[in-house]
Amino acid sequence: MRKRLLLILLSLSVCVVAMAGCKDKKKKEEAEQVPSADPVIQVVTDEVTPAPVEVTPTEESREGMYRSELTNEWIDEALKDQRPIAAMVDNEKTALPHYGLSTADVIYEMTNSTANEGVTRLMVLVKDWESITQLGSIRSVRPTNLQIAPEWNAVVCHDGGPFYIDEYLAKDFVENFSGTFSRVDNGKSREFTEYICTGDLDKNFDSKGYSRTYNDYYPGPHYQFADEANKVDLSADAKSKDAKTINLPFKHNKPVLEYDEASGTYKYSEYGSAHVDPGNNNEQLAFTNVLLQDARYVKFDDNGYMMFHSIDFNRDGYYITGGKAIPVTWSKEDELTPTRYYDMDGNEIKLNTGKTYVALIPDDIWDNLEIK
Repeated sequence: MRKRLLLILLSLSVCVVAMAGCKDKKKKEEAEQVPSADPVIQVVTDEVTPAPVEVTPTEESREGMYRSELTNEWIDEALKDQRPIAAMVDNEKTALPHYGLSTADVIYEMTNSTANEGVTRLMVLVKDWESITQLGSIRSVRPTNLQIAPEWNAVVCHDGGPFYIDEYLAKDFVENFSGTFSRVDNGKSREFTEYICTGDLDKNFDSKGYSRTYNDYYPGPHYQFADEANKVDLSADAKSKDAKTINLPFKHNKPVLEYDEASGTYKYSEYGSAHVDPGNNNEQLAFTNVLLQDARYVKFDDNGYMMFHSIDFNRDGYYITGGKAIPVTWSKEDELTPTRYYDMDGNEIKLNTGKTYVALIPDDIWDNLEIK
């Protein structure tokens, strides 16, 4: 009897547990069907297209060549460390035609004297001077040139000059060859017959013992150049203006730079005619970049000898390329520091690949400059 009672109680316990389990399962199912009191936040993600990765084009390289620090053009790598020369070229009408100027890298023009209607002289920078067959004619130098040439670590080539140059020639960083070039019988008076000809510079470097490569006074690359794939377009500058014709205010030779759309260069004329180079198939002198500097000067004596303040700060100027011009300022700290040019936002400008023309214009005729 007792055993039977225990079996009945055990059965009842199993039933109770089973019923409790069924009840819990039912509650769980109901709970899953009842919305939660907490808000359900559904995150929807739109498909995002990854931003395109900007790929910087790899700089082109050419075997056995490098980009010239004077023009950014490709030249023989053997010239990489070779110093340029800065040749003083007579710009009197009698000295025309000039030989070799169309192959120069950078050409400066500046008033040479307050006499003779402010006649100008050219300072011609050539990197690959061993390729010169005839350059000139060569004339005397002025203190201004001996302040500017060192910023290129260039050897100045000239024939004498007034005693005002003596203190500048005495400086360690100024190296020069004077009156040691070839005489060419061109039917003119002797002062117009001296030219740098093949072999002249080799002889001069050997004689003087100067380094043919950049020495300790070299300040490094001079201009900043834009990539050829991303050329300077001055029309993007709010202060730019058209510059198809530039009438420079030098009264004696009346030089003009005219923009040639086809070549993207400014072609140079003076004395009413195109400036051509008989030493290079009568090619007209042309420049990709034009830099104009408003410069103060001092007159030394009644003979007209003068000197520009080529070392100066925040002076006015223009940068011109591609048919457009923008106002700039220029500064030069000392003889060895390159002249720097800045846009109106204070950024140093970049030049386009090619030859450059630089003019130092006396401040008292600066307003006569015409850019149109």
